[in-house]
Amino acid sequence: MSDHPEHVPLVFERLDAQEMQRVAQAVYTRMDQRRTVRDFSSDPIPDGVIEHAIRTAGSAPSGAHMQPWHFVVVQDSDVKRRIREAAEAEERELYAHRASDEWLDALAPLGTDANKPFLETAPALIAVFLKKFSVDADGTKRKNYYTAESVGIATGFLIAALHQSGLAALTHTPSPMKFLTDILGRPAHERPFLLLVCGYPADSATVPPLTRLPLDDIMTRV
Repeated sequence: MSDHPEHVPLVFERLDAQEMQRVAQAVYTRMDQRRTVRDFSSDPIPDGVIEHAIRTAGSAPSGAHMQPWHFVVVQDSDVKRRIREAAEAEERELYAHRASDEWLDALAPLGTDANKPFLETAPALIAVFLKKFSVDADGTKRKNYYTAESVGIATGFLIAALHQSGLAALTHTPSPMKFLTDILGRPAHERPFLLLVCGYPADSATVPPLTRLPLDDIMTRV
């Protein structure tokens, strides 16, 4: 019985051990197939898929339940073109002047460069914004807490939901990203956090032969 009368009963399904193991294995198998894609088909995404994925992202935990995120879905071809032009301008500066030799060496096996055609080809871009504070309808400001952690978790939920729905995704983080605020007309108290490109992979899409760290390297039991 909760000590907080305003609380409501928890809805939770407890699985038996065998079903837990089956589900855990199935989730891992599915998510282990997820790869970052840079070659997208222009085929449209069925109605409702992105909306449900963003609802999933919005179910993520957040500091003090302040939900300090906003997601802008971009499908207009002209807006995508403007985003590409601005992103490529920043990327050219990165590759030519900002990135260290060590950083460029780390990027080399991925085959990336300043050209980002996927920003126009993919049927949808999802710009993720972080809100250091929120503004109520009457103009009152409310401080948000653990914003980077909260928005990062929500973005992880979003990527997983898109993959589970049968879509590929690419996390794109040109720096700086203020152009997203300007192009998308977002308020000053929102900061661009990440640009997520999503859609179907092109038939010709390839990915680098990357390997993931084994369990013993990423987990310690005490």
